Amino acid sequence: MEIGLYTFGDVGVDPVTGHRTGPAERLRNLVEEIVLADQAGLDVFGLGEHHRPDYAVSAPAVALAAAATQTRRIRLTSAVTVLSSDDPIRVFQQFATLDNLSQGRAEIMAGRGSFIESFPLFGYDLDDYDTLFAEKLQLLMQLNESEQVSWPGGKHTPLITGRGVYPRPYQGKLPIWIAVGGTPQSLARAGVLNLPLALAIIGGEPARFAPLFDLYRQAAQRAGHDPAALKTSINVHGFVATTTQEAADTFYAPQAEVMNRIGRERGWPPTSRAQFDAARGPHGALFVGSPAEVTDKILAAHEIFRFDRFLIQMAIGVMDHVKLMKAIEIFGTRVAPEVRKALRS
Repeated sequence: MEIGLYTFGDVGVDPVTGHRTGPAERLRNLVEEIVLADQAGLDVFGLGEHHRPDYAVSAPAVALAAAATQTRRIRLTSAVTVLSSDDPIRVFQQFATLDNLSQGRAEIMAGRGSFIESFPLFGYDLDDYDTLFAEKLQLLMQLNESEQVSWPGGKHTPLITGRGVYPRPYQGKLPIWIAVGGTPQSLARAGVLNLPLALAIIGGEPARFAPLFDLYRQAAQRAGHDPAALKTSINVHGFVATTTQEAADTFYAPQAEVMNRIGRERGWPPTSRAQFDAARGPHGALFVGSPAEVTDKILAAHEIFRFDRFLIQMAIGVMDHVKLMKAIEIFGTRVAPEVRKALRS
Protein backbone atom coordinates (compact mmCIF):
# COMPACT_ATOMS: atom_id res chain seq x y z
CA MET A 1 0.00 0.00 0.00
CA GLU A 2 1.19 3.51 -0.83
CA ILE A 3 1.12 6.09 1.96
CA GLY A 4 1.42 9.82 1.49
CA LEU A 5 0.34 13.39 2.05
CA TYR A 6 -1.60 16.09 0.26
CA THR A 7 -2.27 19.76 0.88
CA PHE A 8 -3.66 22.90 -0.74
CA GLY A 9 -0.92 25.28 0.44
CA ASP A 10 -2.99 27.43 2.81
CA VAL A 11 -1.99 31.05 3.35
CA GLY A 12 -3.20 33.63 5.86
CA VAL A 13 -2.95 34.13 9.61
CA ASP A 14 -1.96 31.38 12.03
CA PRO A 15 -4.91 31.27 14.49
CA VAL A 16 -2.53 30.35 17.33
CA THR A 17 0.50 32.63 16.87
CA GLY A 18 -0.96 35.40 14.70
CA HIS A 19 1.88 35.00 12.17
CA ARG A 20 0.82 35.83 8.62
CA THR A 21 2.05 33.45 5.93
CA GLY A 22 1.99 34.71 2.36
CA PRO A 23 2.37 32.76 -0.91
CA ALA A 24 6.15 33.15 -1.15
CA GLU A 25 6.78 31.75 2.33
CA ARG A 26 4.20 29.00 1.98
CA LEU A 27 5.55 27.78 -1.35
CA ARG A 28 9.14 27.69 -0.04
CA ASN A 29 7.96 25.77 3.01
CA LEU A 30 5.97 23.46 0.78
CA VAL A 31 9.06 22.40 -1.15
CA GLU A 32 10.79 21.64 2.17
CA GLU A 33 7.81 19.49 3.19
CA ILE A 34 7.90 17.48 -0.04
CA VAL A 35 11.65 16.94 0.27
CA LEU A 36 11.24 15.77 3.88
CA ALA A 37 8.37 13.46 2.93
CA ASP A 38 10.65 11.87 0.34
CA GLN A 39 13.50 11.48 2.83
CA ALA A 40 11.13 10.04 5.45
CA GLY A 41 10.06 7.26 3.10
CA LEU A 42 6.56 8.36 2.09
CA ASP A 43 5.29 7.28 -1.32
CA VAL A 44 3.13 10.14 -2.61
CA PHE A 45 2.74 13.91 -2.22
CA GLY A 46 -0.28 15.69 -3.72
CA LEU A 47 -1.11 19.36 -4.26
CA GLY A 48 -4.61 20.67 -4.82
CA GLU A 49 -5.51 23.38 -7.33
CA HIS A 50 -7.48 26.38 -6.06
CA HIS A 51 -8.10 29.89 -7.29
CA ARG A 52 -8.83 31.63 -3.99
CA PRO A 53 -6.92 34.10 -1.79
CA ASP A 54 -6.60 31.55 1.03
CA TYR A 55 -4.49 29.07 -1.00
CA ALA A 56 -1.08 29.49 -2.65
CA VAL A 57 -1.33 26.66 -5.18
CA SER A 58 -3.21 27.51 -8.36
CA ALA A 59 -0.70 25.66 -10.56
CA PRO A 60 0.12 22.29 -8.94
CA ALA A 61 2.50 21.14 -11.70
CA VAL A 62 4.67 24.23 -11.23
CA ALA A 63 4.90 23.80 -7.46
CA LEU A 64 5.58 20.08 -7.79
CA ALA A 65 8.29 20.78 -10.38
CA ALA A 66 10.09 22.91 -7.79
CA ALA A 67 10.45 19.77 -5.67
CA ALA A 68 10.97 17.27 -8.49
CA THR A 69 14.73 17.73 -8.87
CA GLN A 70 15.24 17.77 -5.07
CA THR A 71 13.51 14.43 -4.48
CA ARG A 72 14.37 10.91 -5.53
CA ARG A 73 11.48 8.47 -5.21
CA ILE A 74 8.26 10.10 -4.00
CA ARG A 75 5.42 10.27 -6.52
CA LEU A 76 4.18 13.80 -7.31
CA THR A 77 0.49 14.29 -8.07
CA SER A 78 -2.18 16.92 -8.26
CA ALA A 79 -4.90 16.57 -5.63
CA VAL A 80 -6.82 17.67 -7.61
CA THR A 81 -6.48 19.18 -11.07
CA VAL A 82 -9.75 20.99 -11.81
CA LEU A 83 -9.98 19.59 -15.32
CA SER A 84 -13.41 21.09 -16.02
CA SER A 85 -12.01 24.62 -16.22
CA ASP A 86 -8.63 23.82 -17.76
CA ASP A 87 -7.26 22.87 -21.18
CA PRO A 88 -6.59 19.11 -21.28
CA ILE A 89 -3.71 19.57 -23.72
CA ARG A 90 -1.94 22.03 -21.42
CA VAL A 91 -2.64 19.85 -18.38
CA PHE A 92 -1.11 16.88 -20.18
CA GLN A 93 1.95 18.88 -21.31
CA GLN A 94 2.54 20.33 -17.85
CA PHE A 95 2.43 16.95 -16.12
CA ALA A 96 4.43 15.28 -18.89
CA THR A 97 7.08 17.97 -18.29
CA LEU A 98 6.93 17.23 -14.56
CA ASP A 99 7.22 13.54 -15.37
CA ASN A 100 10.43 14.10 -17.31
CA LEU A 101 11.89 16.32 -14.60
CA SER A 102 11.12 13.68 -11.97
CA GLN A 103 12.07 10.74 -14.21
CA GLY A 104 8.67 9.09 -14.15
CA ARG A 105 7.06 10.13 -10.84
CA ALA A 106 4.25 12.42 -12.02
CA GLU A 107 0.52 11.69 -11.79
CA ILE A 108 -2.71 13.54 -12.42
CA MET A 109 -5.61 13.33 -10.01
CA ALA A 110 -8.47 14.82 -12.00
CA GLY A 111 -11.67 16.13 -10.46
CA ARG A 112 -14.47 18.61 -10.89
CA GLY A 113 -13.31 20.66 -7.92
CA SER A 114 -14.92 21.50 -4.59
CA PHE A 115 -14.95 25.27 -5.26
CA ILE A 116 -16.37 27.17 -8.22
CA GLU A 117 -14.02 30.16 -8.59
CA SER A 118 -12.18 28.73 -11.59
CA PHE A 119 -15.33 28.51 -13.73
CA PRO A 120 -16.11 32.24 -14.08
CA LEU A 121 -12.37 33.03 -13.97
CA PHE A 122 -11.76 31.05 -17.17
CA GLY A 123 -15.10 31.83 -18.79
CA TYR A 124 -17.05 28.62 -18.18
CA ASP A 125 -20.71 28.21 -17.33
CA LEU A 126 -21.50 26.36 -14.10
CA ASP A 127 -24.53 24.85 -15.83
CA ASP A 128 -21.97 22.79 -17.78
CA TYR A 129 -20.30 21.56 -14.58
CA ASP A 130 -20.56 17.85 -15.39
CA THR A 131 -20.38 17.87 -19.19
CA LEU A 132 -17.20 19.95 -19.09
CA PHE A 133 -15.48 17.34 -16.96
CA ALA A 134 -16.74 14.34 -18.92
CA GLU A 135 -15.67 15.71 -22.32
CA LYS A 136 -12.29 17.00 -21.17
CA LEU A 137 -11.52 13.77 -19.35
CA GLN A 138 -12.08 11.80 -22.55
CA LEU A 139 -9.69 14.10 -24.41
CA LEU A 140 -7.07 13.86 -21.64
CA MET A 141 -7.23 10.06 -21.79
CA GLN A 142 -6.77 10.12 -25.58
CA LEU A 143 -3.78 12.45 -25.28
CA ASN A 144 -2.26 9.96 -22.87
CA GLU A 145 -2.73 7.06 -25.28
CA SER A 146 -1.24 8.46 -28.48
CA GLU A 147 1.44 10.91 -29.58
CA GLN A 148 -0.57 11.90 -32.64
CA VAL A 149 -4.03 13.04 -31.64
CA SER A 150 -7.19 13.24 -33.70
CA TRP A 151 -10.24 14.49 -31.85
CA PRO A 152 -13.68 15.25 -33.31
CA GLY A 153 -14.21 18.25 -31.08
CA GLY A 154 -17.27 18.87 -28.99
CA LYS A 155 -19.18 21.47 -27.07
CA HIS A 156 -16.17 22.31 -24.89
CA THR A 157 -13.14 21.15 -26.89
CA PRO A 158 -11.81 22.00 -30.38
CA LEU A 159 -11.34 19.78 -33.42
CA ILE A 160 -7.83 18.27 -33.54
CA THR A 161 -6.61 16.62 -36.74
CA GLY A 162 -3.50 14.46 -36.41
CA ARG A 163 -1.49 16.79 -34.20
CA GLY A 164 1.45 15.74 -32.05
CA VAL A 165 1.41 16.65 -28.35
CA TYR A 166 4.76 17.00 -26.59
CA PRO A 167 6.70 16.20 -24.51
CA ARG A 168 5.65 12.60 -24.02
CA PRO A 169 5.78 11.28 -20.45
CA TYR A 170 9.01 9.71 -19.22
CA GLN A 171 7.05 6.70 -17.93
CA GLY A 172 5.18 6.20 -21.22
CA LYS A 173 1.74 7.10 -19.90
CA LEU A 174 0.73 9.33 -17.02
CA PRO A 175 -1.30 7.65 -14.28
CA ILE A 176 -4.67 9.44 -14.26
CA TRP A 177 -6.75 9.07 -11.11
CA ILE A 178 -10.33 10.25 -10.71
CA ALA A 179 -11.00 12.11 -7.46
CA VAL A 180 -14.54 12.12 -6.09
CA GLY A 181 -16.32 13.37 -3.01
CA GLY A 182 -19.00 10.70 -2.87
CA THR A 183 -21.29 11.34 -5.85
CA PRO A 184 -22.42 7.88 -7.06
CA GLN A 185 -22.44 8.92 -10.72
CA SER A 186 -18.80 10.03 -10.46
CA LEU A 187 -17.75 6.71 -8.95
CA ALA A 188 -19.62 4.75 -11.61
CA ARG A 189 -17.98 6.82 -14.37
CA ALA A 190 -14.51 6.08 -12.99
CA GLY A 191 -15.31 2.36 -13.01
CA VAL A 192 -16.66 2.41 -16.56
CA LEU A 193 -13.51 4.24 -17.73
CA ASN A 194 -11.27 1.76 -15.88
CA LEU A 195 -9.47 4.55 -14.01
CA PRO A 196 -8.11 4.41 -10.45
CA LEU A 197 -10.29 6.15 -7.87
CA ALA A 198 -9.49 8.51 -4.98
CA LEU A 199 -12.34 9.04 -2.52
CA ALA A 200 -12.23 12.04 -0.17
CA ILE A 201 -13.65 11.32 3.29
CA ILE A 202 -13.67 14.45 5.46
CA GLY A 203 -16.78 13.93 7.57
CA GLY A 204 -19.15 11.34 8.95
CA GLU A 205 -18.24 7.73 9.62
CA PRO A 206 -15.81 6.35 7.01
CA ALA A 207 -17.50 2.93 7.07
CA ARG A 208 -20.60 4.52 5.51
CA PHE A 209 -18.57 5.16 2.33
CA ALA A 210 -17.63 1.52 1.76
CA PRO A 211 -20.63 0.80 -0.54
CA LEU A 212 -19.32 3.46 -2.91
CA PHE A 213 -16.24 1.37 -3.61
CA ASP A 214 -18.55 -1.56 -4.30
CA LEU A 215 -20.49 0.60 -6.77
CA TYR A 216 -17.25 1.61 -8.47
CA ARG A 217 -16.06 -1.98 -8.89
CA GLN A 218 -19.47 -3.17 -10.06
CA ALA A 219 -19.56 -0.46 -12.73
CA ALA A 220 -16.11 -1.51 -13.89
CA GLN A 221 -17.13 -5.16 -14.10
CA ARG A 222 -20.28 -4.36 -16.08
CA ALA A 223 -18.11 -2.40 -18.53
CA GLY A 224 -15.91 -5.46 -19.06
CA HIS A 225 -12.98 -4.48 -16.82
CA ASP A 226 -11.34 -6.51 -14.09
CA PRO A 227 -12.35 -4.82 -10.80
CA ALA A 228 -9.51 -6.57 -8.97
CA ALA A 229 -7.01 -4.66 -11.12
CA LEU A 230 -8.39 -1.23 -10.19
CA LYS A 231 -6.50 0.88 -7.67
CA THR A 232 -8.29 2.83 -4.95
CA SER A 233 -7.30 5.51 -2.46
CA ILE A 234 -8.92 7.27 0.43
CA ASN A 235 -7.95 10.88 1.13
CA VAL A 236 -8.58 12.08 4.68
CA HIS A 237 -7.84 14.83 7.19
CA GLY A 238 -5.58 14.21 10.16
CA PHE A 239 -2.41 14.90 12.11
CA VAL A 240 0.16 12.93 14.04
CA ALA A 241 2.39 13.98 16.93
CA THR A 242 4.31 12.33 19.74
CA THR A 243 1.25 12.33 21.98
CA THR A 244 -2.49 12.31 21.39
CA GLN A 245 -2.94 15.62 23.19
CA GLU A 246 -0.23 17.36 21.20
CA ALA A 247 -1.69 16.12 17.90
CA ALA A 248 -5.20 17.25 18.79
CA ASP A 249 -4.13 20.64 20.17
CA THR A 250 -1.88 21.41 17.17
CA PHE A 251 -4.42 20.41 14.54
CA TYR A 252 -7.69 21.70 16.01
CA ALA A 253 -7.30 25.49 15.68
CA PRO A 254 -6.19 25.69 12.01
CA GLN A 255 -8.57 22.92 10.94
CA ALA A 256 -11.51 24.54 12.74
CA GLU A 257 -10.69 27.95 11.25
CA VAL A 258 -10.79 26.49 7.72
CA MET A 259 -13.95 24.45 8.25
CA ASN A 260 -15.77 27.41 9.83
CA ARG A 261 -14.66 29.78 7.06
CA ILE A 262 -15.88 27.41 4.37
CA GLY A 263 -18.96 26.66 6.45
CA ARG A 264 -19.95 30.32 6.49
CA GLU A 265 -19.82 30.34 2.69
CA ARG A 266 -21.93 27.19 2.40
CA GLY A 267 -24.35 27.60 5.26
CA TRP A 268 -22.87 24.96 7.57
CA PRO A 269 -23.16 25.38 11.35
CA PRO A 270 -19.91 26.23 13.17
CA THR A 271 -17.79 23.37 14.43
CA SER A 272 -16.71 22.86 18.05
CA ARG A 273 -13.95 21.16 20.00
CA ALA A 274 -16.44 18.54 21.16
CA GLN A 275 -17.33 17.68 17.56
CA PHE A 276 -13.64 17.60 16.67
CA ASP A 277 -12.83 15.24 19.54
CA ALA A 278 -15.70 12.95 18.55
CA ALA A 279 -14.52 12.90 14.93
CA ARG A 280 -11.04 11.74 15.96
CA GLY A 281 -12.53 8.79 17.82
CA PRO A 282 -12.35 5.21 16.50
CA HIS A 283 -15.29 5.59 14.11
CA GLY A 284 -14.82 9.22 13.07
CA ALA A 285 -13.33 10.68 9.91
CA LEU A 286 -10.33 12.48 11.48
CA PHE A 287 -7.06 10.55 11.73
CA VAL A 288 -5.59 12.55 14.61
CA GLY A 289 -3.45 11.15 17.40
CA SER A 290 -0.22 9.47 18.44
CA PRO A 291 1.72 7.30 15.96
CA ALA A 292 0.12 4.14 17.39
CA GLU A 293 -3.39 5.59 17.22
CA VAL A 294 -3.06 6.80 13.64
CA THR A 295 -1.49 3.48 12.63
CA ASP A 296 -4.38 1.54 14.18
CA LYS A 297 -6.95 3.78 12.51
CA ILE A 298 -5.37 3.39 9.07
CA LEU A 299 -5.33 -0.39 9.49
CA ALA A 300 -8.96 -0.38 10.63
CA ALA A 301 -9.92 1.66 7.56
CA HIS A 302 -8.01 -0.74 5.35
CA GLU A 303 -10.04 -3.63 6.74
CA ILE A 304 -13.17 -1.83 5.53
CA PHE A 305 -12.03 -0.47 2.15
CA ARG A 306 -9.02 -2.58 1.07
CA PHE A 307 -7.54 0.52 -0.57
CA ASP A 308 -4.19 0.63 -2.35
CA ARG A 309 -3.28 4.15 -1.28
CA PHE A 310 -3.82 6.29 1.81
CA LEU A 311 -3.30 10.06 1.67
CA ILE A 312 -3.66 12.35 4.68
CA GLN A 313 -4.01 16.13 4.65
CA MET A 314 -2.15 17.32 7.74
CA ALA A 315 -1.52 20.88 6.53
CA ILE A 316 -5.04 22.28 6.77
CA GLY A 317 -5.14 25.97 7.46
CA VAL A 318 -2.09 27.97 8.54
CA MET A 319 -0.01 26.17 11.16
CA ASP A 320 3.49 26.28 12.55
CA HIS A 321 5.95 25.01 9.91
CA VAL A 322 8.27 23.42 12.47
CA LYS A 323 5.42 21.40 14.00
CA LEU A 324 4.22 20.35 10.55
CA MET A 325 7.71 19.19 9.57
CA LYS A 326 7.92 17.14 12.76
CA ALA A 327 4.53 15.58 11.98
CA ILE A 328 5.72 14.63 8.47
CA GLU A 329 8.83 13.02 9.93
CA ILE A 330 6.79 11.02 12.45
CA PHE A 331 4.27 9.97 9.81
CA GLY A 332 6.99 8.79 7.45
CA THR A 333 9.32 7.11 9.93
CA ARG A 334 6.93 5.74 12.56
CA VAL A 335 3.42 5.40 11.14
CA ALA A 336 4.07 4.31 7.55
CA PRO A 337 6.56 1.53 8.46
CA GLU A 338 4.18 0.08 11.07
CA VAL A 339 1.27 0.10 8.61
CA ARG A 340 3.37 -1.64 5.95
CA LYS A 341 4.66 -4.18 8.47
CA ALA A 342 1.15 -5.02 9.67
CA LEU A 343 -0.16 -5.42 6.12
CA ARG A 344 2.72 -7.71 5.15
CA SER A 345 2.01 -9.98 8.12
